[in-house]
Amino acid sequence: MTQTLAAKDRIFCAIDTTDLDHAINLASSLSGVIGGAKLGKEFFAAHGPQGVRAVAKAGMPIFLDVKYHDIPNTVAGAIRAVTPLGLRIVNVHAAGGLEMMKRAGDAAREAADKAGVEVPWVIAVTILTSMDQGDLDDVGLKGPIEERVVKLAELTQKAGLDGVVCSAQEITPVRKALGPDFKLITPGIRPAWATSDDQKRIVTPADAVAMGSDVLVIGRPITKADDPVAAAQKIVAELS
Repeated sequence: MTQTLAAKDRIFCAIDTTDLDHAINLASSLSGVIGGAKLGKEFFAAHGPQGVRAVAKAGMPIFLDVKYHDIPNTVAGAIRAVTPLGLRIVNVHAAGGLEMMKRAGDAAREAADKAGVEVPWVIAVTILTSMDQGDLDDVGLKGPIEERVVKLAELTQKAGLDGVVCSAQEITPVRKALGPDFKLITPGIRPAWATSDDQKRIVTPADAVAMGSDVLVIGRPITKADDPVAAAQKIVAELS
């Protein structure tokens, strides 16, 4: 997997906005330049499934970053509801547990078959990239971040899901523990020429790919650039 993706297909742009026209225009301009668009809770809360369909019409594969975390039946129902949108990726929280993740994967496969769409990658969030060791301690999750991430990734694989979201700093141990086919989606990516914003655990795109990441989620270095397309092209060139 890591060896076969073209550089541009590795990049999903985080379009975090409630402005539907802006999201559509940005997706349209980046279509064919990078691999897809990540739409998060901010966008989904404002525009729902209709908004996702509108952005998808720009020709961009969609990563719906809603991080579902609830009782198994509720999460399965949510995944069943969004899968017909034809998503490329959708996620849940690994902390929701084994049964919740199993039900999410089953729901995605069943709903995709019924709707006649491709089954999305169902992946799990391990530890948010905005959290560092101190934050983890504050919420009662004792032990090194790397250890927590690997344990949650192992649970995700046991549940039959496709991969995890993890910081680039945990790519190497997760890849070692989970093998070459387990998909790793890495947010908190910042080119050397961009600022870190509120992401505490970051590396550059080239570093992340070299360590074994499959998909890189990159937001503000593209979306806040004077020329988003040129910024995206610059990142693709660096990976190539």
